[in-house]
Amino acid sequence: EIVNPSGFVNTDNKQIKIADYVGKQVILLDVMTYSCINCQRTFPYVNAWYEKYKDDGLVVIGIHTPEFAFEKDKHNVEKAFEEFGIKFPVVLDNDYATWNALGNRYWPRKYLIDIRGNIVYDHIGEGAYTETEEKIQELLRERATVLGTSLNTEDELVVSGIEEVK
Repeated sequence: EIVNPSGFVNTDNKQIKIADYVGKQVILLDVMTYSCINCQRTFPYVNAWYEKYKDDGLVVIGIHTPEFAFEKDKHNVEKAFEEFGIKFPVVLDNDYATWNALGNRYWPRKYLIDIRGNIVYDHIGEGAYTETEEKIQELLRERATVLGTSLNTEDELVVSGIEEVK
């Protein structure tokens, strides 16, 4: 669960809780910090997944855990995320409470949580974009089956249309 948030970016919701989405959505937790080059290289992929799959039941929650003191400033975070085009909600984790609750030690890190609330996928660092997106699709198909709904998007991967950042 999200623990002791220091603030929020890209949302008016000041009570983001993973529990609120369990049984309804598939959740992608993106643990990152904006000045980390490895995190920056993942942003286009996470943005693309958010845009493509949000109507099919994917919720993306950024967990911004700062490495440096200047990254704790909400204004700096907002400015950076505007420059990177990040639209999904981001929780400020300035005291590492959520980071520690997850037992995390890495930037970036992606956790996928299924409709039942279980972490079913965990990726550290850059890369594995196709694998991650395929897992998102699998979990969204499972969600649609459980809820008796259909998917709006096709199984075509968005990662093939994203240029690698060098």
